[in-house]
Amino acid sequence: MDDYSKALEFYEKTHQIYEKALPPNHPDLAIPYNNIAAVHYKMNNYSKALEFYEKSHQIFEKALPTNHPDLATSYNNIASVYNDMGDYSKALEFYEKDLEITKKVLPPNHPDLAISYNNIGLLYDDMGDYSKALKFHEAALAIRKESLPPEHPAIKRSIDNIASVKQKM
Repeated sequence: MDDYSKALEFYEKTHQIYEKALPPNHPDLAIPYNNIAAVHYKMNNYSKALEFYEKSHQIFEKALPTNHPDLATSYNNIASVYNDMGDYSKALEFYEKDLEITKKVLPPNHPDLAISYNNIGLLYDDMGDYSKALKFHEAALAIRKESLPPEHPAIKRSIDNIASVKQKM
């Protein structure tokens, strides 16, 4: 409903309840921080989004094993903020951490792995490094063709991304 102030109010209440009920490094404490960050991200308030994604991530780092999928998602969220802020080197650093974990914990044809490749491809496209962008988009497309039905919209997006990069080349 795009009522961001109301969403923030309830996420903050959730956080207060979790804080009272859970030990300080319980992974569930990261959930309201992540949700608060997502609201700020939707509002294009990137510094606040980054602040709360980092709080969430710090809890995950303390509470979860180093190859946990939630850590990969956390890295991806932080990377997205840096990308939208135009800090491509920081975005790449965090997208690569996401990809590293995702490659370890998921099968090589898992659609979530294609998302990681796609995000890095889009970043390289934004950076103007079209040969690297093409490599990552092609990897995403290969996984999507193997793991999704032929008419799936993600396959079309990958094909469109490849066409866009080739046009720029």
